[in-house]
Amino acid sequence: MIQIAVLGYGTVGSGVVEVIDTNHASINKKAGEEINIKYVLDLRDFPGDKIQEKIVHDFNIILEDPEIKIVVEVMGGVEPAYTFTKRALLAGKSVCTSNKELVARHGAELLEIARERNLNYLFEASCGGGIPIIRPLNSSLTADEIDEITGILNGTTNYILTKMTEEGSSFEEVLKDAQEKGYAERNPEADVEGHDACRKIAILSSLALGRQVDYEDIYTEGITKITADDIKYAKEMGKTIKLLAFSRKVDDSFYAMVAPCLIGPTDPLYSVNGVFNAIFVHGNVLGDAMFYGSGAGKLPTASAVVSDVVDCAKHLHRSIMSFWSSHKLELTDISNSRRRFFVRVKGDPAADLARVRELFGDVEVVTVPGLDGEFGFKTGTISEAEYKEKAAELGTVINMIRMRRVKAGR
Repeated sequence: MIQIAVLGYGTVGSGVVEVIDTNHASINKKAGEEINIKYVLDLRDFPGDKIQEKIVHDFNIILEDPEIKIVVEVMGGVEPAYTFTKRALLAGKSVCTSNKELVARHGAELLEIARERNLNYLFEASCGGGIPIIRPLNSSLTADEIDEITGILNGTTNYILTKMTEEGSSFEEVLKDAQEKGYAERNPEADVEGHDACRKIAILSSLALGRQVDYEDIYTEGITKITADDIKYAKEMGKTIKLLAFSRKVDDSFYAMVAPCLIGPTDPLYSVNGVFNAIFVHGNVLGDAMFYGSGAGKLPTASAVVSDVVDCAKHLHRSIMSFWSSHKLELTDISNSRRRFFVRVKGDPAADLARVRELFGDVEVVTVPGLDGEFGFKTGTISEAEYKEKAAELGTVINMIRMRRVKAGR
């Protein structure tokens, strides 16, 4: 029997307990041994819940118990999760986690500690909820040089943008709906400002590239400025708006970004709607691959955590996870990256298009019936720096959304 401890009995922690209870027979068969939850650490008590008999309030009870071989950290946040994880690894216990913030900040260090002790630090649930993406990057795609990872990595923002598109509602209206349905937190800042997606793309990029990508270095823009009028323009162009997180190799440099983007029907991410997520990977040998599924939620996330527990149980004394160097990868300033932009401006095409073309060249004009006093246009391929300079000189920009380009043959 393999004894495990769960740190945190919140949404994901209770989900882990539920998944193990529900599928214990098949989980034990796949693990090769019976997996039993001996302790659940939480500050609270749960009278009337059968979990109460396993609740402990002191982490040292878990740390000092030689029977505990695997610790499941689903507390969230950096502290005390970092301290507990590090102490568990140093005490000879493998750790599984869904904690994206901790992995993004300290993943390289914790992986190195695990590797030195023939333990495992596994974090499949940290990037795509129930979508398997860490394992493919860690094993199936190791023969490839990954030159692009692009994903819809946050279910809350994808739900909001999908509802805005389908119903023509405002951001504020749909956010309230998402909060009522439990898809958005009471304080949704981490989701709607893009911070959650930023941490996830930092983890995926670090793992794929083998060096530390600091999420603080990634340009991040959320969806709070997207309006119902932006959605109308997108529909007029036959496109949709998605919050994309991506990292890309261009020549010998790398850049990463999180931002709303316009994508068309030929893009594999176009039809990813609601709370679903998808991760697009391009390798120099494989070509294209896309991983799709439920990106968030109690049970999908818990399922990914438990799959890591099974892997740890099967490899108790052998490290199976690739690690990335703590040596920092310097990202290229996004000002040099090039793409097309869709721009909304105040004015009238008849009177103001000449000035736009004087600055931006031969643009494509887009108008929406009923939206007076403004028009939109699509630029040619220019750099971020060029766009910023020209937009400032024009002085009438209402909003800008980047346009994702799918390379020919892809």
